[in-house]
Amino acid sequence: MFKNNYLRFFSLAVMACAAGAVAAQSWVPTKNVELVVPNPPGGSNDKTARTIERILVTSKALPVSLTVVNKSGGGGNIAYTYVHQHAADPHVLVVSGPPILTNHITGSGKLHYSDFTPIASLFDDYTVYAVTPGGPINNGKELAARLRKDPKSVATGFSPLLGSHNHIAAGLLMKAIGGNARDMKVIAFKGSAEAIPALMGGHIDLVTTAAGNVAGHVASGKLRVVATSAKARLPGALANVPTWKEQGIDVVFGAWRAVLAPKGITPQQIAYWENLLRKATEAPEWKDDLDKNMWSNVFLGSAQFAKELDKDYADMKGVLVDIGLAK
Repeated sequence: MFKNNYLRFFSLAVMACAAGAVAAQSWVPTKNVELVVPNPPGGSNDKTARTIERILVTSKALPVSLTVVNKSGGGGNIAYTYVHQHAADPHVLVVSGPPILTNHITGSGKLHYSDFTPIASLFDDYTVYAVTPGGPINNGKELAARLRKDPKSVATGFSPLLGSHNHIAAGLLMKAIGGNARDMKVIAFKGSAEAIPALMGGHIDLVTTAAGNVAGHVASGKLRVVATSAKARLPGALANVPTWKEQGIDVVFGAWRAVLAPKGITPQQIAYWENLLRKATEAPEWKDDLDKNMWSNVFLGSAQFAKELDKDYADMKGVLVDIGLAK
């Protein structure tokens, strides 16, 4: 009952806030809003979009409909190109992660992050290193030892493509143990929904992915996580999994999830979406999903997020130069 009352209160608050924003900004969506996901259903970006959709629809915060559109392929480039083609249209948004940076750094995509309008960064998503139970790798130290001895003996899968943040996570581990990331055997998948079954089927030995993508499989005993790149232990099914730092290996790395809009939208339109997303992340359902998916609650508005993008681009380029995927 309390939660239902809280939800009704939240819905009224969001609607009141949105109404106030409309009056002050003289802009409100006038047609269906597309929330584009650059991956197949099931991964972190898709989960983020579905949660946003559910909260905004339930709270009736939008005066129009909202549709989640999955446009996977090309490591996200298909989705980013689609959004870029809708210049100045505030009715088309995209859920994004670091691939918007890494695609340009590696040359796999032509679009730069400055070709879009940053709306908000919603949370941080730490990487985990998953294997199959009963296999030759039982813990982080065994994985590190095997990679030192013969990097190509560990077929490592990730998504969405070479040079992505999950590839960076694998490369950072290799660098931290004194190896050369270029020596690893890596396989890129379109999404975690493809990489994880490949691991379960014995086609690869390791998957680097978001914690929430494997937590359920760990709980059911189908997968084992040997380490996380988080600053501290994650909750739930991964509560007993040590971080790399705990195992004496200096790897801390995560990926933000954010919403971008096409280039050329107005300050009023930016403010509308930033305000609405900020309110959505204050909903009980959002906090429930943060816990369920093991996401770290960090909200950055448009201006601050833009500064972080500049820094992250430079940092990730340095790592990808080491991996051999950038110059």
